[in-house]
Amino acid sequence: MSKIRFLIIFLLTALAALLVTVNVLAQDPAPTTAPLVSISDNDVNLVAKKLYCPVCPNTPLDVCETKACKDWRAQIKDQLSQGWTEEAVIDYFVTQYGERVLAEPERGGFTSLVWILPVLIFALGLVMVWLVLRSWRSKRISQPAVLAPTPASSGLSKSLLDKIEAEIRKVD
Repeated sequence: MSKIRFLIIFLLTALAALLVTVNVLAQDPAPTTAPLVSISDNDVNLVAKKLYCPVCPNTPLDVCETKACKDWRAQIKDQLSQGWTEEAVIDYFVTQYGERVLAEPERGGFTSLVWILPVLIFALGLVMVWLVLRSWRSKRISQPAVLAPTPASSGLSKSLLDKIEAEIRKVD
């Protein structure tokens, strides 16, 4: 009995698979809504320079010669020839591979620090240089140059200085 049940289940499964295949083959191909447009390599590179290579670190897609980059450029060319806009192509790659493929991070949220932080650091550096130069100048102006101490300015009496000089001469 189990052999008959197995045979019936097998035949029903095969029949269902056949019906699905016939249904798919009977459909018309999807119509193209936009006519294909001739796209030059410059058009492709304008989009590709805004993306980074998925394999090579810090390499723009328009100059990378890896197989992955060549495939991406071919895909960009196909998408542009189908009437996709530059933004749509870039959005597609960001959706597929994440924001790491962008040559320029989006200017919003946490990534805005990438744009603001260098300017702030540069401004802070200029302020620090200005403060240091100002402090040097104020020290130079407020403290006259002292060439050599004189006995009167040392705070020691003349007799004490004479005794010290005498002791030094004895040692020599």
